[in-house]
Amino acid sequence: MKWSDVGSMPCSVARTLAVIGDRWTLLILRNAFLGMRRFDEFQSQLGLTRHVLAERLARLVEEDIMVRSSYQERPVRFEYRLTEQGLDLYPVLLALTAWGDRWKDDGNGPPMLLKHRTCGHVFHPLTVCSECGEPLDPREVRALPGPGWRVEENEATAPHTE
Repeated sequence: MKWSDVGSMPCSVARTLAVIGDRWTLLILRNAFLGMRRFDEFQSQLGLTRHVLAERLARLVEEDIMVRSSYQERPVRFEYRLTEQGLDLYPVLLALTAWGDRWKDDGNGPPMLLKHRTCGHVFHPLTVCSECGEPLDPREVRALPGPGWRVEENEATAPHTE
């Protein structure tokens, strides 16, 4: 299978990776969650080429993850804001942050702390069960075929059931 075909797989992870699965896109999203909006801000902070940034931003707009709107007429300049679909990617970034804080901190602790505005506490990202609120341990989760499952196309990636 070619990487360009990943987005057509009946797999939520593969379909998501087809949209956000490269390092620049994830870093653009990180910066958007940190409040960046303008092309030049993304470019100067990330250091990627203008061409690559324009390509990634166009893809995020095409996928309705970000919306582009002009903030200046002469010269025309745009800013990029997360859509509802884009905001729903926040848990993905939190999960990557939690993993990096635990395994890639070089013994110095996390480079950034996260503070919950509602309660005022610094927190650690945690994935919990939507039904009981308990933290999720992958050894305690069982995958089952869902309504979008097509057996004939998915035999190689079938969920392991007990």
